[in-house]
Amino acid sequence: MEPVFAIAFGVMMAVAAYLLMSRNVLRIVLGLLVLGNAANLSIFIAGRLDSRVPPLVPAGETVLAGGANPLPQALILTAIVISFALVAFTVVLFQSAHRRLGTLDADAMREAEPEAQTKARSSRIHKAEEPA
Repeated sequence: MEPVFAIAFGVMMAVAAYLLMSRNVLRIVLGLLVLGNAANLSIFIAGRLDSRVPPLVPAGETVLAGGANPLPQALILTAIVISFALVAFTVVLFQSAHRRLGTLDADAMREAEPEAQTKARSSRIHKAEEPA
């Protein structure tokens, strides 16, 4: 069963990387969501999928019947909260940028930095005018 989860983790990471490299802001947000879920899956896989060897075993015994590893569960719960907060912040940030600039294209949002564009254009023009 672990190879299936490992393959699912790899596919989720690939999808997240693809979405994060997109120009559309909505795809970037969805990429963050998929990346957070992939991180949760990796923590879940690392925490052992079976309960044969629990982290807390009473003295004199080798196994705890019916016990589950609480550490991955706590880490995943924390990661879910952090991922939700990050996505909520990103959505609000992109919504205000969309209201101000009127576009969802990340490259078109570069209008917010006109000085940097002017400097980049002027440096390209000066380089083109220099004699070889």
